[in-house]
Parts: sequence; C-alpha cells; structure tokens
Amino acid sequence: MRDRLSRRAWLCQTAGAAAAISLLGRQAPSKAADGKKADMPIIDTHQHLWDLERFRLPWLDGDAKLNRSFRMPDYLRATDGLNVVKTIYMEVDLDPAQQDEEAKFVIETCRRADTPMVAGVISGRPADYDGFRAYITKYKDSPYIKGVRQVLHGSQTPPGYCLQPSFIKSVQLLGELGMRYDLCIRPTDLGDAAKLVDACPDTRFILDHCGNPNVQHDLKAWRKALGEMARRKNVVCKVSGFIATAKPYAWSVDDLAPVVRHTLDVFGPDRVVFGGDWPVCTLTATYRQWAEALKSIVAQRSETERRKLFHDNAVRWYGLAQDG
Repeated sequence: MRDRLSRRAWLCQTAGAAAAISLLGRQAPSKAADGKKADMPIIDTHQHLWDLERFRLPWLDGDAKLNRSFRMPDYLRATDGLNVVKTIYMEVDLDPAQQDEEAKFVIETCRRADTPMVAGVISGRPADYDGFRAYITKYKDSPYIKGVRQVLHGSQTPPGYCLQPSFIKSVQLLGELGMRYDLCIRPTDLGDAAKLVDACPDTRFILDHCGNPNVQHDLKAWRKALGEMARRKNVVCKVSGFIATAKPYAWSVDDLAPVVRHTLDVFGPDRVVFGGDWPVCTLTATYRQWAEALKSIVAQRSETERRKLFHDNAVRWYGLAQDG
C-alpha cells in the first residue's frame, strides 16, 4: 500500500456480489462450467479492504481516488472470473488505536463460509516492544492471524527505523509465536531490511511489492539490493504492488516484465507469491489488467512454477489449509 472494515449487510448488498461469492467460494474447481479446464486457481496474498464508516485511515486524506470504502462485494466484482479461490487480508495502515478492531474484523470475516478470505496480516507497531507483545500475544492461537505489518516507506519513517533494538525484539517475538512479518519498505532501504532479517533468523518474512521498485526509474540499484535480499532463505518475495508506479492506464507488459523476471530469477520458483494489492492497484490498472499482465509475463515458465507463484507457495509460506 502506498504512502499516501463490519456490518454484516455488506456481503449481501447486491445480487451480483452474492453471485460472485458463490463463484469464488473457498476451493478451486477442477473444471469450468463448460467442461473445459478451469483457470489456474489464485490465492491473493495481498487483499485490502476498508470501511470508512468503521475505520480511520489518515493516509487517505486528500486522495481523490482511494478515499472511499472498499468492501468485500467490491473486491468480488473486481476479481470476478479470475478464479481467486482464497485471499489473505493485508492491514491498511489504520489509526493505531483501532488495531484490535481490525483484528476482530479479520477473524469475523474469515469465519464466514461465503467469502474467499481465509487469513489476515494485521497492523502493529513493533518499535514499542511492551505494547506490541501485549497486543500480538492475544492472537497467537488464532488460525486466522498469520502475521503483522507496519508500512515503513512513509515520509514519517526514517531510514534505519526497523533496526531499533525494540523493533528487532518484536519481530523476533513473531518468529517465536509462529507468525510472519510483511516487509513494506523503500527500495533504498532494502539494506536495512536485510539487516533486520539477519537479526531474526527464526522469523519468516514476506517482502511486499518486490521491494517497491519504480518501473519508470533506473532499476540497477534495486536489482542488486533485491539479489542480496534473496540470499536470505527465510524471505519470500511478493509479486505485487509495484504496478502503482507505472503510468496510470498507459503502461505496457514490457514496462513490468523486467521487475517480475528479475524477482523470479533471484528468489526462485519456491519463494515467490502473488498479491493483487487491490484497491491500490487501481491507481494505474484494474485488478484484471494486473493479473493478466503477470500471467502473460510468466507464460513461458512451467505450469508447476506458475502454480507455485499463484497458489501453492502462499499455502506453504502463510500456513494455509490445503484445498480439498
């Protein structure tokens, strides 16, 4: 999510949303309705939702496109027909006073049988170790809370922020609890992120948005930094989000391909996962445009590798229940 959730009624606002829910479900169909082989099932590891009647997101102030509610029916319409079978909610940088309310929303939604959302990564502030420990240990036994994220690329977050001893201690605690930490950081701070990973060898990390490269800028420094990060085996890279740096609705597949190919090459087929980053992706593309562009870029890779990217690796790295 760039610098710049639950009334029960929202799932049944329209007949179209209900139909979409029925189509998506929680399991991947083996065949499409016409008897042909179904599209490869997708697990979206980066699904945002926000209800501005329930949650406060200060970073939305002044954002003409994103400063409105984006609820589950909206997501289902955006992904209709793409065979998104499961989703993982990603925290939305809300008012820290609402962190427990966010966790409650995630658990409530995942317990429903009529949405694809099966887990979530919730907001947290690791720099306050005592407060963080009291907060996160409440959810250590929840099958729905898989980890924590704090957005680190905001203008108010200085370089080196994640290397505070209290921050490191909190992220180590996540590893002790069997939870993960999603890293969302500036590309120029990937070296700091690598140091954090080295200090927390028993914690699993997911690097969001391929490390946030800007596809309109020179990628040389990013390539080197990402390659260094990929040497750390407790890190998986999320192919997501960076499309928000492309020219709005005026980009080509060739603009995105260098980032995707380098990411897959340095992390390998077993340590990459797909993320939609909806609705932030709509700043420059529809969900379908992003998903289909990525499918096009990886089309020449084996079906096994493509399935790992879009589905299987998410099950393993986020500890999801197997289909079936």
